[in-house]
Amino acid sequence: MFHRPAVPPLLRGRLTTAAVALGLLGSLTTSAWAGARESSPPQRAQAPVTAVSPTAVRSTAGTATPLSGYAIQSSAKVTDSAAAVSSPGYRATGWYPAGARSTVLAALIADGVYPDPFYSTNQQKIPKADFQVPWWYRSDFTVADPGKRTYLDFSGVISAADVYVNGKRIAKAADVNGAYTQHELDVTSLIRSGTNTVAFRIQPNDPNKNLTMGWIDWLQPPPDENMGIVRDVLVRRGGPVALRDAHVVTKLAVPSLASADLTVKARARNDSDAPVTTKVRGSIGSSTFEKTVSLAAHETRSITFGLHLTSPKVWWPAGMGGQPLYDLDLTASVAGAPSDTAHQTFGIRDVQAPLNSAGDRQYRINGRKLLIKGGGWSPDEFLRWDKTYVEDRLKYALDLGLNTIRLEGHIEPDEFFDLADRYGILTLPGWECCDKWEGQVNGDETGDKWTAADYPVAKTSMAAEAARLRDHPSVISFLIGSDFAPDAKIEKTYLDALKAADWHTPVVAAASDNSSPVSGSSGMKMTGPYDWIPPNYWYAKREGGATGFNSETSAGPDIPTLDTLRRMMTPAELATLWKDPSAKQYHRSPSSTFNTLKLYDNALTGRYGPPTSLTDYVRKAQLAQYENVRAQFEAYERNATDASKPATGVVYWMFNSGWTSLHWQLMDRYLDQGGAYFGAKKANEPLHIQYSYDNRSVVVVNNRNASARQLTARATLFNTDGTRKYDKKVTGVKVSGGGAHSTALTLPSPSSVSGLSTTYLVRLTLTDASGKEVSRNVYWLSAKPDTLDWAHTDWYYTPTTSYADLKGLNSMAQAPVSATASTETGPHGTSTTTVTVRNSGTGKGSGKTPSLLTDVHLVDSAGKPVLPVQWSDNEVSLWPGESTTLTATYRTADLHGSAPRVRVSGWNTPERTVSAR
Repeated sequence: MFHRPAVPPLLRGRLTTAAVALGLLGSLTTSAWAGARESSPPQRAQAPVTAVSPTAVRSTAGTATPLSGYAIQSSAKVTDSAAAVSSPGYRATGWYPAGARSTVLAALIADGVYPDPFYSTNQQKIPKADFQVPWWYRSDFTVADPGKRTYLDFSGVISAADVYVNGKRIAKAADVNGAYTQHELDVTSLIRSGTNTVAFRIQPNDPNKNLTMGWIDWLQPPPDENMGIVRDVLVRRGGPVALRDAHVVTKLAVPSLASADLTVKARARNDSDAPVTTKVRGSIGSSTFEKTVSLAAHETRSITFGLHLTSPKVWWPAGMGGQPLYDLDLTASVAGAPSDTAHQTFGIRDVQAPLNSAGDRQYRINGRKLLIKGGGWSPDEFLRWDKTYVEDRLKYALDLGLNTIRLEGHIEPDEFFDLADRYGILTLPGWECCDKWEGQVNGDETGDKWTAADYPVAKTSMAAEAARLRDHPSVISFLIGSDFAPDAKIEKTYLDALKAADWHTPVVAAASDNSSPVSGSSGMKMTGPYDWIPPNYWYAKREGGATGFNSETSAGPDIPTLDTLRRMMTPAELATLWKDPSAKQYHRSPSSTFNTLKLYDNALTGRYGPPTSLTDYVRKAQLAQYENVRAQFEAYERNATDASKPATGVVYWMFNSGWTSLHWQLMDRYLDQGGAYFGAKKANEPLHIQYSYDNRSVVVVNNRNASARQLTARATLFNTDGTRKYDKKVTGVKVSGGGAHSTALTLPSPSSVSGLSTTYLVRLTLTDASGKEVSRNVYWLSAKPDTLDWAHTDWYYTPTTSYADLKGLNSMAQAPVSATASTETGPHGTSTTTVTVRNSGTGKGSGKTPSLLTDVHLVDSAGKPVLPVQWSDNEVSLWPGESTTLTATYRTADLHGSAPRVRVSGWNTPERTVSAR
């Protein structure tokens, strides 16, 4: 995220890779502080020995067994020597159990030491002093065959660690340093039959001093700063020859896609004291290959195989084609016995990202241009890895019509990219801003300047991440800078590592409008906004408007649903939320720029009128968020194929939040969906009719591959009481595929429509040749537009000098909406609830009022939302006599045995709940 020099340093931060899934949602629902506590974690009453079962390590050559968990304890509480702590049989009395991937704080939360840190200001009460000393991580593993070679293979140590095995230090913290550095330690000589012990003495983390992970202004940073081990520690077994660095370099024939050349590469390493001959066999699908290699003692040699494929299975982003994947399998044998194996999954696709004539980066996948439509990713605040939770969010991305996820730092573990490959979601990983990663180039931000010791850590980090990510077809770039591009020395450090790792996708200098000496111009912009601006802002081809590639941008705050607000804040905090715009909001940001909702609340009051209650505040917030998020994506969609200064990419800041937040999210922590979510879903539907805030044109955007013809576009203007004031229909509309758009008509100015109220409604519909409605879009507009003060644009927003008058919506009569629902159990443990909602108004008198933004929530018998859920559509607007049928798909188990119900509410719809059996 961009910070201009005149702005004081912010506390901004980001999430990371992986962590323990212990009680991901379960242990984080306590809503009261569990009594007073001392400054350090309390010992259990009888100080039991922590029961963490030893990991049984397989003996088969080529296997890699992850440690199953740890016992952890503060070094301030451990008086025994490192040799004793790291020896088998040590009694870990009073220690805490931790998962295989766990920060210190994640483990303590799971162990019940602290109550829900996502509720109220509970996290603020956790003493930081507890985490300013090293912590021990200790794990036992058993080996039946100590004769085989044994290695420890790991990354994800935050921030650094001394490593011990069976009482001996095998690595120092100066060498095991940095969250992304990969380490392989040969421990064969130390391994014994039976129980063995590995112990890490983890150093405290400071993102401004260490090349790790921080949080900047995303959320209130965890008191432990994520110190711990957040990726798997693997125990590898093998024979004399080890296979490492297996990967496939693909070259696809573009544009024909008729063939592909594959280059298989690996390194064979002789770890024995004598020369050996190894036979390396490999396969990709039905293709097999082999090579015999002679290795001197402790020699490493590169092995290469070449394959030519005709009619390859080409990997595409979701919506553009399928996502086929290939498997590479290698085996190295010595004297006929397997010594090691390697497996790698990869996809065949071509990525290019040249700069267009305007200097903006334009991505092409397999020769086809596409508009990058993405969101900024945030892992869990405590870096707890939960595959189901991550998969649910990625499915939401597809449901929203997004095609890309940007990971600024906090680069997730392998499983994340496996899921992205499978679902066809593009990813933009890169280093983060505003801390040590950009300390050498970021002006007056908080990261320390680099020392000579930082360059090898940066290079090793880049090499490890490049090797890990290069075969994932979902990865389409690496951003070696965020708010700033690296200087010449740092860039060379990164590029040398990328080249050595066979990195063949584009390297981008920065997420902002910066250049580096070798990579050149980034072709991206980071001009904001990050706080509230009106919907018409997005249509200007300047600042953060719809031109070029905007790497992170949104109108800032996103107030969750009332259900979620009550899960995350006390009644007193909720009262302050809607009554006091100037109050500091703990659940917004630690940044002095973003710690209140003043800009947002002023706009909400100025446009919709002052809130009269918490319910009214949330109701207005959902309406405002729907219109603003919809406008952001619609503007970029409309401008994507412009001849001059086209829009090439937009990343909503942010896709999600790592905790219970009041800003920067399209869905909330609990995966509930409100106006922001459904505004994005509406804007990104495959075939879409939309209104342009800048010139009143009605445009049809076609995100399908095939063109669409014989469409009918209709635009109707209504007063808020439902009186129709203008109606126009255009037939024979056609639009090409691949993101093209066609202008169907232009609406008249409000002043030229006789009797049109200051606040009015626009209903747009698009029907196909058979008369079936394929897109519907409803806007609430004002004859008095929002006025922007461009001359006083700041790095995070452009002031609004006068607001659109949407207060007329408050006078809309209540619209009677009926609902019927039924549920069927589907495959794979899912259920589908079908809901038909109908505006039962008579069409006469007060009964002609439309129901605006009618929301349907699936709830259990206690009225709690069933989450996650995917709706076919939601937050719909219906005119008298109109009805629509919606479907909700979800895991049956998330009902927890309850019968499903449906809660219907809306802007002017009385809330009611009906059975959905």
